[in-house]
Amino acid sequence: MKIYYSGTSPYVRKVMACAIVRGLDAGIEKHPSNPHASPADLLADNPLSRVPCLVTDDGLSLYDSPVICEYLDSLGESAPLFPVAGPARWRALKLQAMGDGILDSAVPCRGEQAKPREAARDGLIARYKAAMARTVDALEGDLPGSELSIGTIAVACALGYLDFRFGTEPWRPAHPRLAAWYEAFAAHPALAATAPKE
Repeated sequence: MKIYYSGTSPYVRKVMACAIVRGLDAGIEKHPSNPHASPADLLADNPLSRVPCLVTDDGLSLYDSPVICEYLDSLGESAPLFPVAGPARWRALKLQAMGDGILDSAVPCRGEQAKPREAARDGLIARYKAAMARTVDALEGDLPGSELSIGTIAVACALGYLDFRFGTEPWRPAHPRLAAWYEAFAAHPALAATAPKE
């Protein structure tokens, strides 16, 4: 398998954390890629020009982290990260949506903050930040739990990205329970090995 990746992408981190948990990471060739430059090789496998993009051993290109994570979860013999049925499944998927939702606001927010200031941009940034804050507040009130699932991995990756890219606006002081959960959960080998670095 091959993965197009960026070392600081939180979506790539989620995929690689899942691969580590599933014991598949050694079989994935990492192919660094800058999706903003739309390189020809990435476009050939992913017309959206986004990372992560996983190319399976039989040549199937998969993209967007939820799809890739679910594919990885179908391989190997480890306990599933996507519960098969019942309340555990819906909780894991809800948490994944919350983690991905934080990132879906945080990633473009960071991009907008790098541009010149203007009223319309400031309003958009405020909207992104409000969505992130509401979701972190909700997680403080309903902690993700200690089960290793796609949901807890997604939330941990999202909170790690907030630490990494929004350190001047820390989320931890107003969310002590969630901060304690994250500290404990981030020590898992799959998350520790994929922590973002500049």
